[in-house]
Amino acid sequence: MSPQNLKKNLTNWDLVSVNPNDKNWDWKTLFCYWGVNIQSIIGFSLIASLYLIYNLNTFVVFFGTIIASLLVYFLSNLIGKPSQKNGLPFIVLLRSSLGIKGAKYFGLIRFFVGVFLFGIQTYFLSKVLSYLIRIGIFSFDPALLDQQIFLTFFLGMNLIDWFSILVSIIFQGFLFTTGMNFNKKIIIFSATAVYIGMLFFFLSVLLNDVKFTSKAFLNSLNFSNFLDKNNINPLITVTGTMFAYFSIVILSFGDFSRYVKDSSQLQKGNFSLISNLIIFSFFALFIVSGMDAFLKQDPENLTRILTNPTDIIGKLENLFLIILALIFIIIASASTNLITNFIPSQYALINFFPFSLSVKSAGLIITIIGFIVGIFWLTFLSQVGALSFIDTFGAFFGPLFGVMISDFYFIQKGKLDNKDIYSLESNGIYYYSGGWHIKAIYSVILGFIFSASTIWNTNLMFLQSFSWIIGAFVAALTYYLLAKE
Repeated sequence: MSPQNLKKNLTNWDLVSVNPNDKNWDWKTLFCYWGVNIQSIIGFSLIASLYLIYNLNTFVVFFGTIIASLLVYFLSNLIGKPSQKNGLPFIVLLRSSLGIKGAKYFGLIRFFVGVFLFGIQTYFLSKVLSYLIRIGIFSFDPALLDQQIFLTFFLGMNLIDWFSILVSIIFQGFLFTTGMNFNKKIIIFSATAVYIGMLFFFLSVLLNDVKFTSKAFLNSLNFSNFLDKNNINPLITVTGTMFAYFSIVILSFGDFSRYVKDSSQLQKGNFSLISNLIIFSFFALFIVSGMDAFLKQDPENLTRILTNPTDIIGKLENLFLIILALIFIIIASASTNLITNFIPSQYALINFFPFSLSVKSAGLIITIIGFIVGIFWLTFLSQVGALSFIDTFGAFFGPLFGVMISDFYFIQKGKLDNKDIYSLESNGIYYYSGGWHIKAIYSVILGFIFSASTIWNTNLMFLQSFSWIIGAFVAALTYYLLAKE
């Protein structure tokens, strides 16, 4: 393509429609995709806490989780269908709603949130790797860890920590920039491996004393007064909490659904989110309740129930189980980082510099920035409340979703011009007003105000779990009223 044409065209080979030969994702791949989304330390702790910590009726937690997953299923189908049909990532479809320049700059918000969370996740992943290294050194010679070289800290990390975070960032950067076909293999391997690992730990807990652990599991269940009207608020709270956990992946789901074979596979694959939640919840609940019963046989462990996998590992006395658990946590953390943070950040950054970036070069930039975020997380970023600002930027996600859905289904009626969506010509249908669709931008900002108010307004913080939905609804309705003929 000539330089003259490049200036008037936003085509990038990583952003164009997927080759039909590469549309090879089926429902089983999406089952693994949703499995990876659940298989994290946060997901494990959240589910176990809802069932065991807050003294909620088990049916309330179960049905709240199911309702949330059905909502995610419905919204993921809505945002995933245009990408599946046209083979385009989320950021390119955003051009049709916000305009060429509107998508460029508002899409950059997804990059900032993704790369920041990528760095934080990498830091915690590196901590798990550092535990493995310390175990190895301790097993070889315990006295080595007392050497001065391991007692010198810089930015809150010693030599082992620095080595771990370097390995973690380089390892992820190398793997994640290989291409989507390889990423698909990572997703399938991770989901399968982690479920096999959870099955192994489930059997380890169960077979240690079948009667004892089964009784502990059954005793952890609370079925009393499910139909009590006082359970309505807890049901809503559980639904909102579980939906908030998945909300970050909904907006960018098109980055993955573009590779799905057809709409039937898309719907069946998304529905597998429910079966994933049921399987994962059972394993998490049984492992936590069983381990808690064993630990509380020692009076020193009567203080609280442990729902964080790393806390549970710290109580294990079997070195083999500890090492195995840490390996599975590394696998789960890396794959979650891939689909939640890395790939969406890649596409958003490429869209901002379509003439100069590729998957590999964008991945390198994300890796470098993620490394900087990771090394400053403990000593600076976590101390200044950086996550509050990330939550604020994330308040744009619901409104962006709302405008895209309202535009695609109700204004554009499912039509998309694959030529003009890459055009910088002023007569292109997605050029709008100088590259900005003012009505859509106004709707997004209004939705953001409503969404962010649940984060910063103390009187509205009880709605924070529903901030994504509130923002999406306000933006979608506003845009429809402004844009309809």
